[in-house]
Amino acid sequence: MSKNQKTAVLKFGGSSVADADRMREVAGIIKKYLGRGYRLSAIVSAMGNTTNNLLAMASDVSDELGGREIDQLLATGEQQSIALLALALKREGVPAQSFTAAQAGFHANGFPTEGRIYRVNPKAVIEAMENGMVAVVAGFQAITDDGDVITLGRGGSDLSAVALAAAIGGECRILKDVSGVMSADPRVVRAPVKLRSLSYKECMEMSSLGAKMLQARSVEVAARYDVPLYVASSFIEEEGTWIMESNPVSEGLVIKGVVRDSNVAKVVMMGVPDVPGVAGRLFSSLASQGIGAEMIIQNNMRGGLNDIGFLVKKEYLDGAIDVCRGFSDDVDAQGVSFNTEIARVSIVGAGIANHPEIPSRMFNTLAKEGINIDMIASTALAVTCVVAAMRAEDAVRALHEHFIEEGIV
Repeated sequence: MSKNQKTAVLKFGGSSVADADRMREVAGIIKKYLGRGYRLSAIVSAMGNTTNNLLAMASDVSDELGGREIDQLLATGEQQSIALLALALKREGVPAQSFTAAQAGFHANGFPTEGRIYRVNPKAVIEAMENGMVAVVAGFQAITDDGDVITLGRGGSDLSAVALAAAIGGECRILKDVSGVMSADPRVVRAPVKLRSLSYKECMEMSSLGAKMLQARSVEVAARYDVPLYVASSFIEEEGTWIMESNPVSEGLVIKGVVRDSNVAKVVMMGVPDVPGVAGRLFSSLASQGIGAEMIIQNNMRGGLNDIGFLVKKEYLDGAIDVCRGFSDDVDAQGVSFNTEIARVSIVGAGIANHPEIPSRMFNTLAKEGINIDMIASTALAVTCVVAAMRAEDAVRALHEHFIEEGIV
């Protein structure tokens, strides 16, 4: 193997390997990359809707859709994919070997179905690649110190691919059913724009706020280990999107994307005593159950009481309510309320914090559409509004038209 040979991890999502025909297409794509001089590993997701189908079967036999046994079940989807893709590659005359996450050296800890990678030891993968094989590795999963399978959360195959690329010193190419990262959901806006490049920070912000193109944790790992990251289509040959450390220098602000997230619920702890340490205890209790809180807002009230509002992913709502009710009893708060009929809508772009006119333009645009704002939060890269779920798509269309299609900024 030449020292100058390029190394890449190609990641193929579920739609890319949905059936036998797509497996053969993916094998052809890998063969083309080999012809360009790459040495390759491929990370593969479960075929099509396999993961959802497995969860549906689990729900038929149990009310428990978390825990060790769900990890055991879901991991079988990727194991089917790696074996089938390796067979398809061999049919193309390409030497290939499949690896489960344990065989590939992925180690993780944490809560079931939300594992966190802490080590990748890809000795067997590197050996296969050095022997001229394509190493086909199961994404979305790892092994714990106890020897159990643990999965890495929705979109976890992206994380597997980036982590493997970091471990073997190569670039990571995420090949999907879209031609790159878009400025907004093409199913919602009239004229989405394919972005030629994004900074790691912008991409991470968009992903964490609800964009579906990449798992936010995978972008964080790419940024930490400076992994070149590329998003393109596995269905058509077309230039995709590069995600890099920074964009070309420019004084002008560019709003890169308008993102919505309907998979959130609002929780409010009402009448919490205004004493030091209460908020820390509340969010420590949530974190101990693996429940992350976002957009935390505290409202000062008369009489030494506060309301504390925050967002959680809908799948964690029941757990959050249980924690909050127990906490309310402990601190003698006035109770807990929640709302599932909301969504958050965000505009994302580097330098927003340096342009004070941007929030007012966003709020005025929503007001013209008659869209009420429930909560507001901002960072250096984004301004986010919580709105009624039924108006979220209207909000995305209006903001995309104002900031991107009309080129206002």
